[in-house]
Amino acid sequence: MIQKQAGKLVCVGTGMRMAGQLTPLSKSYIESFDIVFAAVPNIFTREWLKGVAKEFVCILDHYEDTKIDGKTRRDTYRRMADTILHEVRAGKRVCAAFYGHPGIFACISHMAIADARAEGFAAHMEPGISALDCLVADLGIDPGSTGMQSMEATQFMIFQRVVDPTALFVIWQIGICGDLTLKRFDTEPAHLQIIVDKLARSYSLDHEVILYEAATHALEQTRAEKIRLGDLPQASLKQHTTLVIPAAEKLQYDANVIAQLQDLERLRVA
Repeated sequence: MIQKQAGKLVCVGTGMRMAGQLTPLSKSYIESFDIVFAAVPNIFTREWLKGVAKEFVCILDHYEDTKIDGKTRRDTYRRMADTILHEVRAGKRVCAAFYGHPGIFACISHMAIADARAEGFAAHMEPGISALDCLVADLGIDPGSTGMQSMEATQFMIFQRVVDPTALFVIWQIGICGDLTLKRFDTEPAHLQIIVDKLARSYSLDHEVILYEAATHALEQTRAEKIRLGDLPQASLKQHTTLVIPAAEKLQYDANVIAQLQDLERLRVA
């Protein structure tokens, strides 16, 4: 059994908008722990963290590593996790803050927690309000009504995935789709055309889709722009834009399974 060490790690989420979306428990970790590391793009959130933390370190500068030959985003994420772990190993109570949910599209937190636990340190994650939570609220979409598929854009492009057009389909990071170098933070119309061509196997090019971006502060507007699927290559996208594809076909009953369930019900009451 691994001996528990003195250091401790908690990964928290600040929510997408922070104000009103930061849980009281996560806030208490931010305020009381020895040091807070942040990978939070919103400057207002960073300034608040800097003001309440005992010691604050922003690790977004690690993204500069991608400008070095041979370095990719994977190297950046690894160095971010190692930076966090350095202070845990020094015996400090470390809070790592990520925007949204710390476990959704945030491999740094998963790496850091796994490594910390493997070395005998206490480490856990506190949930936060994610982009998906905001999407459901902002668009008024209930994933339970038709079911939901959720995939990262480049992953969908390069792997053979089965699309269910009777379900809601959420495609994350459409704004950097097709980047195999893991060094870019944008995409091109040619890459977008490839994903449109693949989606056209399951959807009409006239099918209405939504470009979604959650508001991250009070002065920012939520984006919920409806366009034709075929017009995606000409759309203006950001790194955090999400492509939302509503169901294109109606659910079809499975008569055989329904008959089996009815038979079971008849046996139960017989």
